[in-house]
Amino acid sequence: MIAAALAALALLASPVTAVDPAVPPEPPRAPALTWTACPDPQAPGIPYECATARVPLDYRHPADAALDLPLIRVKAADPARRIGPLVLQPGGPGNSGVDFVRGNYADLPAELRDRFDVLGFDARGVGRAAQVRCWDDTQYLQAVTRALGRPGADGLNRAVAEAEDFNAACLRNSADRVSHVGTGYVARDLDLIREAVGEEQLSFYGRSFGTFIGTVYADAHPKRVRAMALDGAYDPIAYAERPYSYDLPQFLALDRAVGRLLDWCGSSPDACAFGGGDPRGAFDRLVRSLDADPVPIPGKGTANGYTLVYRLMFNINGGRADWPDLAAALARAEARDPASFLLAPPSPGSFAFLTPNVVVECNDRVYPEGDFKLAAHLAAASRLAPLLGPTMAYGPPTYDHNHAPACTRWPAERASRHEGPYTAEGSAPLLVLGTTGDPDTPYRDAVALSGMLDNARLLTFRAEGHTAFGRSECARDAVVRYLADGVLPPEGTVCADEKPPASEAASARSAERATGGADGQAGTVGVDERVELIGVPGQVPR
Repeated sequence: MIAAALAALALLASPVTAVDPAVPPEPPRAPALTWTACPDPQAPGIPYECATARVPLDYRHPADAALDLPLIRVKAADPARRIGPLVLQPGGPGNSGVDFVRGNYADLPAELRDRFDVLGFDARGVGRAAQVRCWDDTQYLQAVTRALGRPGADGLNRAVAEAEDFNAACLRNSADRVSHVGTGYVARDLDLIREAVGEEQLSFYGRSFGTFIGTVYADAHPKRVRAMALDGAYDPIAYAERPYSYDLPQFLALDRAVGRLLDWCGSSPDACAFGGGDPRGAFDRLVRSLDADPVPIPGKGTANGYTLVYRLMFNINGGRADWPDLAAALARAEARDPASFLLAPPSPGSFAFLTPNVVVECNDRVYPEGDFKLAAHLAAASRLAPLLGPTMAYGPPTYDHNHAPACTRWPAERASRHEGPYTAEGSAPLLVLGTTGDPDTPYRDAVALSGMLDNARLLTFRAEGHTAFGRSECARDAVVRYLADGVLPPEGTVCADEKPPASEAASARSAERATGGADGQAGTVGVDERVELIGVPGQVPR
């Protein structure tokens, strides 16, 4: 296996052709697009069109190998008032932009559907766009089944060994593309798509990791941006150049969000049946008991403490409106009820997201060398974020928080990385949105990005949960007015219209989720087997 990995690495390190570095390659031509109808059986009345954009695999050698990116669009419903394309970019990395449009178009405000060609694409390495392959489903399933909610003394050694095995699998199974799926190249793809649809500029809404793609695009092509809303923003310099200083606040934001949920349980016993008056202690005891005695999940394997933390990590993103649902699911898990959606083991639908999530971030980010620094970082994250931190710090390569073991020893060339400076100097005004209690992209990142960009305005959503646009009428209206008319919200705008938790745990949505059982469908967002949604459907009127 080592010999195969070394051979793959040699392939990656070898140039495709000999190029004189003093002579830049001829810029690639925009792809020719052929749009055809691609209706959605779930929404037959929406006139979706699909196309394929052929782009260079390696922009250093654009005339050589290519890859195909799937595109989707819906033309402006009011052609007389059409502005141009509006690109919707999901979070991740790892979520499909095509599915993001399909899953959210019907819920977009009418003003956006009327005036924009709503456009999405699968970024390279993701979804249908030459997805990177590392572990197969069996290997991933074994890794997440072995993982523990409360790792023992060998947690670091096991995390490093699994990371090295994952990295070797990436070289073995994706040697032709693993170096070329970084965000610098995604931004270049997006500009070719802009050119291919015949537009001088584009408008853009990105959420979560989509804000990093938007930031890189605006930095590389500032004059091509008409308007750009960045919701749940990244601090791009900390993210790409100081990963440990970025990751630790993310551990803390996640842990504190879960802590606030548990504290609400303690203060609202009529609405939360979990914890018996000590929800923080009960949570730790539940994680440990599930590790010691996993719950069989019919047809899905078993659920242990890692499973619970993994599911809670993604489901905490919905904010206070979801707290009764989460409380009910925690109580079901405490009762060892396999119908709790928090006990649904990760599945191939998750693995298809998690693989590019690791690979793209290892391409985009440069971690400090040395296992001493790695050990210190993971120990600090576990100590300072005691609810979920140990699980993610020492787990197998999955999601943002635990990429360090893999990325510190990433074996592939970072050919597709963007080098900054992330100022987008000379761009049109950009709108940055940050949520104060965001568990996934800490609010401080939005503050940092809005100050870093040459021309930006910050909108604050005072709330729990991840991103703002789909969960706040105030934020939605500000984004729509900005995208459609170019009018930024006033300096210092704060939206404070988050929906509070229901007064009782047995809410309609809790009951709906409970009927989903442990199939991974009910009560899950983003990574978990279904389309990433902008907020909660039906929660914010259009």
